[in-house]
Order: sequence, then C-alpha cells, then structure tokens
Amino acid sequence: MPGTPEPRTVAAQLRDVLPKLPRAEQRVARTLLAGYPTAGLEPLATVANQAQTSPATVLRLAYRLGFEGYPELQQALKRETQQRYSSPLAQYGSAEEDTGRVLSRSRRVLLDATAMTFDQLPEGELVKAAELLADPGRRISAAGGRFSTILAQYLIAHLHQLRPNATYIAGSTADHAAHLLDMGRRDVLVLFDYRRYQRETIAFARAAAARNVKIVLLTDPWLSPAATVADVVLPAQVRSPSPFDSLTPAVALLETLVAAVVEQLGEAGRSRVAEYDQMADDVLREDDGPLTPTGPGIGAEPPRGTRTTAGNHS
Repeated sequence: MPGTPEPRTVAAQLRDVLPKLPRAEQRVARTLLAGYPTAGLEPLATVANQAQTSPATVLRLAYRLGFEGYPELQQALKRETQQRYSSPLAQYGSAEEDTGRVLSRSRRVLLDATAMTFDQLPEGELVKAAELLADPGRRISAAGGRFSTILAQYLIAHLHQLRPNATYIAGSTADHAAHLLDMGRRDVLVLFDYRRYQRETIAFARAAAARNVKIVLLTDPWLSPAATVADVVLPAQVRSPSPFDSLTPAVALLETLVAAVVEQLGEAGRSRVAEYDQMADDVLREDDGPLTPTGPGIGAEPPRGTRTTAGNHS
C-alpha cells in the first residue's frame, strides 16, 4: 500500500510501558491487551470495572501513552481496527498515491517501511526470541498463513543448519492438531500472521499456549489476535508500492532474528554448519556418478533376451 509507514500502535506502546507501570495501571494495560483492540472501545467505566480499578486510573494510562484523554485513545483504536482488516481492494487509490515511476516508488516505500520496522522494534523482544530459538533443550516449530507460510519455511531451512529439532508445519487444521498432540512446555512455536489474519493460525496459537508452549509471533503493526497469547511479538511494517501488503520488511526482520540466533549459538552453531556442509558434500559428491539410477527398465536398455510388457506396473 503506498504511503508512509504506520505509526506505532496502541498495543505496541502498551507492551513497551507495561513493565514500568504502577500495579493498577498494569491491570488496565493487560485488560486492553487481552481483548485488543475491541476492549478499548468499551466505555471508560466498563474498562475500569474489568481491570478492577478506578476510571481515573484508566485515564492516567491514556495520558501516559500521550493521548489527551480516553476518547482520543478510542479514536486511535478505531483507526487501527479499520486498517487491521483492510483488503487489497480497499487499498487501490489510497491516500498519498505516488504517481512516480514504479521503480523509484518501490525503492522509497520499501526502504522506508523496512527502516521503520527496525526503528520501532523492541530490542529486548528480539533477544528473547533468539534465546528461545537457540535453546538446545527446546523443540522449534514454525507455521504461517496463505502467504506467510514461506517465511516459516525460510526460518526452518536456516534452523536446520544451526540446531536440531526444527520442524515446519503445513497450514491445515489437521496438521496443527496432529502436531499439538506432542507439544508441551519445552516447545517453541513460531507463528507468522499478517492482516487479514487466519483463524487457523489464531486457533493454533491459543491451543498451543494452553499446553504451555512458548509462542513467538511475527505479525504486522496492528497485531494479529494471536498476540494476546504470545510470549514474544515482533511486528513488521507491510506497506508496499502495490495494493498488496509487502513481506519485504518481515523478511529483513526474520533475517535479523536468524543473525541473533547465530550469535546466541556461538561455536555450537558454527560446528553444526560445518557438519551440515560436510554431509551435503558427501551426499552430492560429483564422483558418485549420475543421480538417476540405471538398470533394466530404468534409464538403460534391458539385457538381450529380456521381454518387456507395456503397461505392466508394480
């Protein structure tokens, strides 16, 4: 979608300030995050009651986030809700349309979106995610949605070379259910979910969290509903020069996460990569001969006197 990258969401701001808040304001923040974003659209008194605190405490949190009051916070949440479920069709002819050449437009939009992704990324969250993925005592799984599944495959392809017990999970509900049977507190599930969010991914996150699985979520600035059960949330911008959301910033973020895992693993990671390279060389050594097997009926003429019958398959 053309235009400048999105400002930080209310959820991102809440996550940033949560550890530093007074206890009563923490309850308000957790109430808002647990039902995000619709919880913040409830009347002030309702939010205060759900957080077991006073309306004044809710107002103090709104002021702390930089809003002039609770109504302004609600307006921000309403805008987020509209953007969260925006379709490609709705993004045709959007504001700030760039009429320049597609190459220069793409360069500007994608570079700006990637830069803002890094500017707004909480470094502590990145470190926490890398620690979970580098922990040799944990099993790592990754899954994504219709388009973002390629990011899950990309991550696991890297982790295969760096550490054992890394698995890519296909996107069907049956695959999720089968995998859940063996998941527990020593598992880490990395999920990729971007607008318009997939129900299967959200349900998978909630079911895994109920089994004490650690959840690392890579999502967009408006945050997938799966963020409510995630242990780590890594948002990336999705602005693009076309009506279709871009995964370019998400790829940059993912490669940064891989770099952080490499640092965490240190010599153990280097040794495994060396072993992987040696094994690959052994399997694919050129002097092993042709890859296609030869023999009677397979890439070679049958011996003299051998009868062949068309259509005879075993």
